[in-house]
Amino acid sequence: MSSSSSSSSQSPPPPSSQPPSSPTPPHLEPTRASSVLGYPRIGPRRELKRALERYWHGDGTRAELLATGRRLRDATWHDLRATGITQIPGNTFSFYDHILDDALLMGAVPARFRELVRDLGPVDTVFALARGRADVPPLELVPLQGTSYLYRQPEFDESSELGLRPDELLAEVARAREQGFEIRPVVTGPVSLLLLSKAAPDAAPGFAPVDLLARLLTEYEALLGVLAGAGVTCVQFDEPCMTMERTSDEITALRRAYDRLAAVVTRPRILVTGQYGDPGEALSALAATGIEAIGLDLVYGRRSAADLAAVPGLRGKRLYAGVVDGQNVWRTDKFATLDYLRDLRAVFPDVVVSTSCTLLHVPYDVAAESDLPAELADSLAFAEQKVAEVVSLAHALVDGPTPRWRRLPVLPSARRDDVRARTARVDDDDKVRVPYAERAARQTDRLGLPTLPTATLGSFPQTREIRRARRDLADGRIDYDRYCDYLRAEIASVIRLQEDIGLDVLVHGEVERNDMVQYFAELLDGFAATRSGWVQSYGSRCVRPPILYGDVARPAPMTVEWTGYAQSLTDRPVKGMVTGPVTMLARSFCRTDLALPEVATQLALVVRDEVADLEAAGTAIIQIDEPAIRELLPRRGADRRAYLDWAVGTFRLASAGARPDTQIHTHLTYSSLQEMKAAIEGLDADVTAIVATRSIEWVLEALEDHTLTRQVAPGVYESRSGFVPDIDLLHSRLLRAVDAVGVDRVWAVPDGGLKSRYTWQLEPSLRNLVAAARRIRRAVAPDPRGSNKIGH
Repeated sequence: MSSSSSSSSQSPPPPSSQPPSSPTPPHLEPTRASSVLGYPRIGPRRELKRALERYWHGDGTRAELLATGRRLRDATWHDLRATGITQIPGNTFSFYDHILDDALLMGAVPARFRELVRDLGPVDTVFALARGRADVPPLELVPLQGTSYLYRQPEFDESSELGLRPDELLAEVARAREQGFEIRPVVTGPVSLLLLSKAAPDAAPGFAPVDLLARLLTEYEALLGVLAGAGVTCVQFDEPCMTMERTSDEITALRRAYDRLAAVVTRPRILVTGQYGDPGEALSALAATGIEAIGLDLVYGRRSAADLAAVPGLRGKRLYAGVVDGQNVWRTDKFATLDYLRDLRAVFPDVVVSTSCTLLHVPYDVAAESDLPAELADSLAFAEQKVAEVVSLAHALVDGPTPRWRRLPVLPSARRDDVRARTARVDDDDKVRVPYAERAARQTDRLGLPTLPTATLGSFPQTREIRRARRDLADGRIDYDRYCDYLRAEIASVIRLQEDIGLDVLVHGEVERNDMVQYFAELLDGFAATRSGWVQSYGSRCVRPPILYGDVARPAPMTVEWTGYAQSLTDRPVKGMVTGPVTMLARSFCRTDLALPEVATQLALVVRDEVADLEAAGTAIIQIDEPAIRELLPRRGADRRAYLDWAVGTFRLASAGARPDTQIHTHLTYSSLQEMKAAIEGLDADVTAIVATRSIEWVLEALEDHTLTRQVAPGVYESRSGFVPDIDLLHSRLLRAVDAVGVDRVWAVPDGGLKSRYTWQLEPSLRNLVAAARRIRRAVAPDPRGSNKIGH
């Protein structure tokens, strides 16, 4: 095993480093050690997005794509070294998703993909699993641990083939060394890799991926050996699952895993990070193992120095103190943080100043934002500024603060007394609608929909013409009236397409919206939008999260014009589409000076007003999207009930002003936790669309045991994939839901918006969906118990 310290790009490891077999001495010379746990990878100008899409569309070569990847890697290393940071992470770049990359590093190709990828190179193998093809659905897309980042969920079964494939990683280590960098490879830890995965569709009943831990550890042991052979001195294993509530068996598995890895004779030092919160009991388990370093999120999981010092074994580790927020964009209070670091340094001799998590979740550089108010921009720190904060704090821990340090600036005045007064008047009566049974009868009379209605969930593809028109408007080449002409033409096209396909409930396609959150933020007071603040959501999909810095108010209606225009073109009902308050909160960089429930209440009142205006314009169905309601769910059970109480109450405040004959829909992402099932029912929406796709079982269970008693739309094919489901597949998925609860409570929909698709992909999928629903309608037979069942 190497005896050197964690990797450094500028200087050899601190002379205070000890061999792994020796405890950290009680007194070390102060160091200025600094690092980050990861860095953005899409490129400051979304270079990766463009290269990916050129390659996927056949307009670029694989060589060009790989060259873009090399340039972005090189630029990250050079930029980080220029900041003065002492340890540079590596293996943080990905052409699509790092979780999928790490599964493939271990050779975990699901059986259903093996024939497809047999003759593919590494990058095309990633794309095959992540994107699928017409006859092979991709891996499922799910949120990463309560963040807005989505990853492709690896699949395992009891016969999964494993085998280390380190060539790509070793090539990166060698390339970095050629340029003078010693990087610290970052890899998802073995326990989290399995906990983040799912059982393959054909896995044996009762199988869980974590059952493979012993086999997987053999590959991680091999990885340690090949990294040591390549001269790597430190490896970072991320275990984000350990900051969630875990069972005692899972905690025991974590300790045994790192006991085993620490026992490898020749290996780099091991840094294990617990990102996105407090690791709880997992910290004691890790501290008791022979690993050399532990990284803690001390922003969202802050503990006092005395509390940390009381954890047996922790004082003998190198502590990566994650004191700079990697998930939000506000500047760090460096004076207060320095005081905290001094407390830590008093009891932990070996401290590395770091970020709370990877910086994947924030934009590159606030200096690129020329349109933000100066006072607001001065309060912000994107990735580049956060690295500078880490370095500055590390030096200040030894040398003290520099004269250039300033107190946090005061944000632009954004308090609205009228908004505060209105939120103060909200009471429980504002969150109650008439009973569902009464509403359902009145909505049936008003809407006259067929059995098993077919619909989509909002967005349609953003055509080149609309994107060009939006750019032309921003650059002043066309005026707003001309831009509106483009939008109306596009809406008319979307309506005609849906009518031709045969959908029962239509949407206007959201053609005026660049992003579901950003669009509304740009129309509301209290938000600021960036021009270059792009953050990767998944693959080539990037978003610009708005900055929520002040009290929120709505100067004017936001969706009525476009929904009303669409409705004027058809006799079929057109849904009004509004982003929900919790999603607006979760997918913005939110202020920290006001409690989240109060911010959410302000947003709910804005949505409530929009619902009232849509109703007044004649809209009969209104969808309030809340795909992010689970993203803010606290990672431990003790805090979840309180969160769900106010999150559910926020949605009900937004929707409860609707008339009984107005049908309220919502759209949620994967939410199979028992607490979330109860919360879904508590939302009191008339129809709930749920991302289910290949995880439909929990939806069916919730329907069968009456956890969900309203109408439900379990998404039956993945909207983010090019996979075109056939009629038989869609029929079988719909049939399972219908047989669970009766045909009168089920809608037929995809599992999300269609913005990222092409018309040639979505049109056959939707035609097959309509055909599958009609097949079931024809088979409906009266049931003697009073509900409609399918005759087999």
